[in-house]
Amino acid sequence: MFKTKSERGEHWISISDLMSGLMVIFLFIAISYMKEVTADRDKILEIAVTWKETQQELYKALEKEFRDDLRRWRATLNQETLSVRFHNPELLFESGKSTIKQGFLEILQSFFPRYIRILQLDKFRQNIAEVRIEGHTSSEWSQNIVGDSAYFLNMELSQDRTRAVLEFCMRLPAVNNFREWAKGNITANGLSSSKIVKSANGEENKLLSRRVEFRVRTNADKQIARILSIG
Repeated sequence: MFKTKSERGEHWISISDLMSGLMVIFLFIAISYMKEVTADRDKILEIAVTWKETQQELYKALEKEFRDDLRRWRATLNQETLSVRFHNPELLFESGKSTIKQGFLEILQSFFPRYIRILQLDKFRQNIAEVRIEGHTSSEWSQNIVGDSAYFLNMELSQDRTRAVLEFCMRLPAVNNFREWAKGNITANGLSSSKIVKSANGEENKLLSRRVEFRVRTNADKQIARILSIG
């Protein structure tokens, strides 16, 4: 049986209405998704701004606390990485060993309790994911050992040195009240020659490459990941 023109028209009108309805639904879905993306973006931006402000405050607190000591200790404080770098190898360890020299022991005894007290302030503690004690070496090793052999020997040495620094710091009586927090948040990391310091001409500065750094790592990435997983 053939349909009349009016019947065919009603059929196409109903399909047109259906398509229009679907387009409206998809539009609402798109708007809802855009709102969620915008909300996530705003939350991430808020975290970034909050951490930047906290970073600046922490830098100011550390700079104020240690400004009179850094030059004497042959140390520097980096505002961007929030790292305190001790780069006087003759003062730090016995050559090729993990034994801490007396001069560096005295520095750590003064530095670390004051350092951890600042990190434990409420406005900083909640934003800290990890405090890394990093040991760095130059790329060379004694007796003309080079390449991979020198790298792995320096890796073992740098790990032993940072472990020795961490153990000494953790055993200081002035740190007793912070020891449990320190055990869960402070790590010892031997990095061998993976992050050497280069001079202006691009060549390795072997003296400055041999160093110990105390570096703060933020938990902003975890907060952002949590927002994205919830969304």
